[in-house]
Amino acid sequence: MGIELIKNTPFPHTVESLAEDLTRCGLKADSVVLVHTSLSKVGWINGGAMAFVDALMEVVDESRGTIVMPSQTGDWSDPSRWQYPPVPESWWETIRETMPAFDPVKTPCPYMGAVANLFRTYPNVYRSSHPAVSFSAWGKDAKDITADHSLNFGLGEQSPLKKLYEIDAQVLSIGTDYDTSTAMHLGEYRAPNPPLKEEGAAILENGQRVWRTYEDIDLGEDQFKAVGKRLEKDGLVKAGTIGNAQTKLYSLRSAVDYAEQYFTEVRQ
Repeated sequence: MGIELIKNTPFPHTVESLAEDLTRCGLKADSVVLVHTSLSKVGWINGGAMAFVDALMEVVDESRGTIVMPSQTGDWSDPSRWQYPPVPESWWETIRETMPAFDPVKTPCPYMGAVANLFRTYPNVYRSSHPAVSFSAWGKDAKDITADHSLNFGLGEQSPLKKLYEIDAQVLSIGTDYDTSTAMHLGEYRAPNPPLKEEGAAILENGQRVWRTYEDIDLGEDQFKAVGKRLEKDGLVKAGTIGNAQTKLYSLRSAVDYAEQYFTEVRQ
């Protein structure tokens, strides 16, 4: 991977060059932005994920704007629903009894990529408490955005997504497609007749580990590309590049509203 990155990168990307690219893509000092990043698509970076996070924090001012990233941990869930890979049914009860409690400080989120997994560890970054669909945030509204994240329906009306919707945040995807657009899940929740499920995870309550079950919906991110095409057709997506990666910048509120409309149609 390292050799291929070097071959495909015309010049080394740095904190400074990435900050310039981020600015050209539309990021500002007072931006409130939900960021999705595929670091390998950006190309070879001097400093890797650390340089990328530093570049974001150089462009967005901590006292004026806010950077948010998904820090989701799908493996903190009920083992009966695991598919990639599934585990034997005979293991389920042992897993439920011994799974470490989700801890916003300690629990990694490697499936979110190197940038999001590193970002959550930076000074002054807050992380919400949901065991499966937490968010990390830094900046002016970080503490408020990540507070009081509901265990039930974790990407719904009592989630960081609702707060980002209310303050008209943006979404910046860097080398990723619409299927990673976490914001669109809020539109799924708002559409009628969502498919329901029961989930479970080990969490901390008053400093003690407990297993809790909760309600949620079966998510349909495989349909988000269709929502994204509608946004693009209506001229609501600004395209750009950061390093070697193609980027999309769009209103989170528009993404949610379009997703709600789309899922309302397909569930009829």
